[in-house]
Amino acid sequence: MGITGLAKLIADIAPNAIKENEIKNHFGRKIAIDASMSLYQFLIAVRSEGAQLTSADGETTSHIMGTFYRTIRLLENGIKPVYVFDGKPPQMKSSELEKRADRRQEAQKSLEKAEEAGDATGIDKFSKRLVKVTSTHTTECKELLKLMGVPFVEAPCEAEAQCAAMVKAGKVYATATEDMDALTFGSPVLLRHMTFSEARKMPIQEFQLDSVLETMEMTRDEFIDLCILLGCDYCNSIKGVGPKRAIELMRQYRSLENIIENLDTKKYQVPENWPFKEARRLFIEPEITDPESIDVIFYFIHKCRTIPKNKKAKIYTDKPIG
Repeated sequence: MGITGLAKLIADIAPNAIKENEIKNHFGRKIAIDASMSLYQFLIAVRSEGAQLTSADGETTSHIMGTFYRTIRLLENGIKPVYVFDGKPPQMKSSELEKRADRRQEAQKSLEKAEEAGDATGIDKFSKRLVKVTSTHTTECKELLKLMGVPFVEAPCEAEAQCAAMVKAGKVYATATEDMDALTFGSPVLLRHMTFSEARKMPIQEFQLDSVLETMEMTRDEFIDLCILLGCDYCNSIKGVGPKRAIELMRQYRSLENIIENLDTKKYQVPENWPFKEARRLFIEPEITDPESIDVIFYFIHKCRTIPKNKKAKIYTDKPIG
């Protein structure tokens, strides 16, 4: 899900922080790609065309074909992709994952009704809601990337957090994902639409975190609080507070603690035992692998295929990307 309404809020308040470029403008750059988001795009895109791509024995292959052709496109444009896969989600995300499971169950029931009624539009709508990136999808795409000689990283937890750490350390130029929480994790540069198909003709949006903070006149800690207030994967937001009201409250009170202390509780309902402090901590100190260890692997790539056992991430490739 990322951060609810953040992209539009930035476009409205800090449009100078967003640049639009063609893919060729990123020639020669290393880009950390949110692998799970990329796979989800491929599965959805192909399904929207009427059916999934499958092998002779009926197994879905759209995620493999999508990864192959999008990666080729990146390489042809001089981009050096580093795919980053999610690890184990933090415990605080369990509530969001349960909500997603409930929504899929409802979508399944709606799909069955649409099929009984012969409703083609409904079938397409609800079948998309059932799309989920599985461990089989990720395993198969990792094998493909190994064969292509394209590196990938297995993050210990959230892929966006690992991508952000790699950008901050200067190991890659930007994080490529559609989830805006990459900015919340502190990625200095976020690229959206990087893995979209060429046929969609969507310009790549480049968000600059420093420009966002400067224009909004916020520190990074205040920006994190704003993102939690908008709605994130780790906890519910305050009922009745939309994007416009959220930015007003943050500009007036500068922290969630002050907002809660001064909020009109008759008008706005703060969730009981709201774990915003734990959510804030996950954004400030996420579980990641030290980017410096990943850089060592790039350098010794012809000698070592995995980083030492005491590290939490693995990177695989047969060719250096430096």
